[in-house]
Amino acid sequence: MRIGLIAIDGCFGSAVASVIDIVRVADGARGDVDPRIDPIELAILGPKRRVTTTASMTLSVDHPLSESGEFDVVVVPALGTLTAAATNDALQSRDARSVIASLGRLDDATTRIAAACTGVFAVAETGRMHHRRATTSWFLGPEFLKRYPTVALDLDTMVVVDGNLVTAGAAFAHIDLALSLVRSISPDLAQHVAKLLIIDERPSQAAFVAYEHLRHEDPIVVEFERFVRARLDEPFNVAFVAQSLGTSRRTLERRVRAALNLTPLGFVQRLRTERARHLSATTDLTSAEIALRVGYANAETLRSLLRRERRRS
Repeated sequence: MRIGLIAIDGCFGSAVASVIDIVRVADGARGDVDPRIDPIELAILGPKRRVTTTASMTLSVDHPLSESGEFDVVVVPALGTLTAAATNDALQSRDARSVIASLGRLDDATTRIAAACTGVFAVAETGRMHHRRATTSWFLGPEFLKRYPTVALDLDTMVVVDGNLVTAGAAFAHIDLALSLVRSISPDLAQHVAKLLIIDERPSQAAFVAYEHLRHEDPIVVEFERFVRARLDEPFNVAFVAQSLGTSRRTLERRVRAALNLTPLGFVQRLRTERARHLSATTDLTSAEIALRVGYANAETLRSLLRRERRRS
């Protein structure tokens, strides 16, 4: 497999380094796992001969962007931005526009595109994510949906594969992205690399999502979360909650959907399973006791929801 890692000035240093290290460790270890695994080549692609990352790491570029189509996989790392405004500005830079143009010329039949964090924005700019599943940095989800409303955004899952597109979540999900590329070559090799580098499995971003940060600009959704968090052990009725917040059911459903891409009930279920996992990890409560604390009289109902989330991940 030939992997081309795109780098531009200001890209996220640890993101680039983690992909390089994981891929090169995989190539070095493949003979120990299965001698039949073909070599894994990684090269740096870029708009200029040398680029500097956010960590002041200088990289020599091996190939110009015009040669991206010669690689089996092209990886687009994070742009090095942390806010929606900064990301939007970065996408307008000359280097970013060059990357977007080169991605737009790739042939879906011969080249896979892998991106993480704000790098997913660059791929979405090409229009090739239309009506396809993807993920990105959880805290930039609302801005992503605003810019690319036809993308089926999944902020829970750490790595999403949809055909020839592979996307991953926030910055250190580049580790998960790189490992998923190795896994596509050999599951045994990916497992071996994960053990060598002590990489824990992280199938979901859900544990890291601070929902109040996601949609702090919408006061109705902020109040909705506060209301239901304080009453997770009580039955949920969306009409009653809407009335308690001084709004209509339709308005509440519309605002929650716009902010989180979830129904109010779906959001409450996420909060309940989030708390259930926390209680399971930090207390000696039985599954039945935990179920009651998060609003389920039947522990099997909670177990079913948790199994469903694991399958989705």
